[in-house]
Amino acid sequence: MNKKTGIGIIGAWGLRRGLIRYVAQNEDVNLLGAADISAQALENFQKEYGKNLYVTQDYRDLLRKDDIDAVFILSPDYCHEEHAVAALQAGKAVYLEKPLAITIDGALNILQTAKQTSSLLYVGHNMRYFPVVLKMKEIIESGVIGEVQVVWCRHFISYGGDAYFKDWHSQQKNVTGLLLQKAAHDIDVIHWLANSHSTMVTAMGKLSVYNRCTNKQAEGETHVVSFNQENWPPLEDHSFAQKIDVEDHSMMLMSMQNGVQASYMQCHYTPDAWRNYTVIGTKGRVENIGDSGDCSIKLYTSRTDTFEKPDTVYFLHKTEGSHGGSDPSIVKSFVDFVRTGRKANIDPSAAFYAVAAGIAATESLRNNSQPEQVQTLPEELIAYFTNGQRPE
Repeated sequence: MNKKTGIGIIGAWGLRRGLIRYVAQNEDVNLLGAADISAQALENFQKEYGKNLYVTQDYRDLLRKDDIDAVFILSPDYCHEEHAVAALQAGKAVYLEKPLAITIDGALNILQTAKQTSSLLYVGHNMRYFPVVLKMKEIIESGVIGEVQVVWCRHFISYGGDAYFKDWHSQQKNVTGLLLQKAAHDIDVIHWLANSHSTMVTAMGKLSVYNRCTNKQAEGETHVVSFNQENWPPLEDHSFAQKIDVEDHSMMLMSMQNGVQASYMQCHYTPDAWRNYTVIGTKGRVENIGDSGDCSIKLYTSRTDTFEKPDTVYFLHKTEGSHGGSDPSIVKSFVDFVRTGRKANIDPSAAFYAVAAGIAATESLRNNSQPEQVQTLPEELIAYFTNGQRPE
């Protein structure tokens, strides 16, 4: 494909607006326009990327433009199903920010529409492009730790108050829960490192801190997400959403199809921010210390009765680009996928299982930790997406 790919944006100035800069910088595409219900968002978009770019407050107008070949859907989670289905039906290739959807029916509708229309679908699980995750995957696949049996993940989120409790993220109706919205990243990485997906989960958690914060926005006030380290400690923070009903800490246990078991813990009011993955096999253990920038991976393959003597330490250094350097990589991956069919690190069927596990865990959490079966994906959809979205 020699012609540049025309790109449109749905959701011009939200939490994931940082991706747009890498779209604009990609030499194989033309950034042509954006849709957003907010006039201010569209003004910001044109100011940043060109005042002559097409903008509209109706995403359907954007989808009618013949020069737009593909769209990045960066709108809020509760809009994903509507926007993705419409774009796929319009014949556009779709980059859909994770999570795939906030309901099982919504996720299935998107996948079935992609198959029916043969429009390309790509889900933005950018953690599959984190250098630390890629290195851990490489170490595991080398066989040095033997057969994977157990995966643990602890996720510390210092910016939880800024990112998830001051806007639409704070309500169940918009996200289902943060064990889906935020954890979709980590659930997917756990699945990827274990080379499987969850079939049964159980969970617990609660809203333990942000429900006690009294400094809230005025009725009708809107909030644009920004990150400020001065917003600390949580109980002294300000500008919280009027309604908060999502849990601010949670934990889940996962039983996978291949027998691997895993645990995941998430907290939105820690003073530090990073993820710690531990993968244990029949011959050793691998663990990351830090998940972006200057960080390390420790590999233990010899018995030692102390934590101080890993057999190998891999040192990773800062990679240019947001989200640990993954954002420019995932934009390039999507563009290459659209233009050449090059296989990506994730296919939509894997994105479905991140959603399905997150939804089941949320149901368990709100139902006295009752174990929940994870919804399975029809075999014809698995085959279609794992085959690179080409009809058999």
